[in-house]
Amino acid sequence: MSYNVSVLQYLPALLKPRENLEKVAAMIQDLHSDLVVLPELAFSGYVFSSREEVAQVAESIPGGECFNALRELSRSRAVSICYGFPELHKGEYYNSCALVNPDGTYHVYRKVHLFYREKLFFSPGDIPFFVCEAKNGIRVGMMICFDWQFPESARSLALRGAQIICHPSNLVLPWCQEAMKTRSLENRVFSITSNRVGTETNGDLSEYFTGGSQILGTKGEILIRMNETEEAIYTVQIDPELAANKQVTKHNNAFGDRRPSMYFLP
Repeated sequence: MSYNVSVLQYLPALLKPRENLEKVAAMIQDLHSDLVVLPELAFSGYVFSSREEVAQVAESIPGGECFNALRELSRSRAVSICYGFPELHKGEYYNSCALVNPDGTYHVYRKVHLFYREKLFFSPGDIPFFVCEAKNGIRVGMMICFDWQFPESARSLALRGAQIICHPSNLVLPWCQEAMKTRSLENRVFSITSNRVGTETNGDLSEYFTGGSQILGTKGEILIRMNETEEAIYTVQIDPELAANKQVTKHNNAFGDRRPSMYFLP
């Protein structure tokens, strides 16, 4: 089947969610796609200096301003939208992402593997990796940024039947884009990594983000990859059903040849 998937890359302003939301909404307004992936912490910025700053921009689902704006945009443009946000849930802050669908359904994933100073502000995710449905029933799994470092993240999603891995990110290390080729290849799934660009400074704190947002095929091939600085959306047409084919050779299957009893996975 034919399915259009998109990746968005841009430069958000720190602690200005409404301004960032307006910028992204304008980028998506004329989009013709079935699924689009936005960066991690897409509207809040990343370089927090305190929990008080996180509190300023955190949202609860389904009551948040950004969530409801994207839910309406999803409905009006008939596109599923996956985006990262700081979530307030039962008194805890999580680095989360949400998938919102044109029919009004939504799903929330909370980042399992926190990176660096995120541990100062966020609680680790409390929900195991899961697969949910995007537009037209396509099976999607979500992971966030540093989850890429752990092969178990993508493998868990693939074993649960994900056809596409949505990967909102704020990447500062140089390895992820290449590593995700392996994650797609070893699991025979599509992956969409949305990164942000630019240098973000908050007092004495500063981070440079590497761009390079990309859409990968089921053999790890690059279908589209952006450069380190551009702000844009790119769309490619895929066949999600290709993710059902786990054959490597005539005699080898990426999942069928697994031998769990031989692995050490405490």
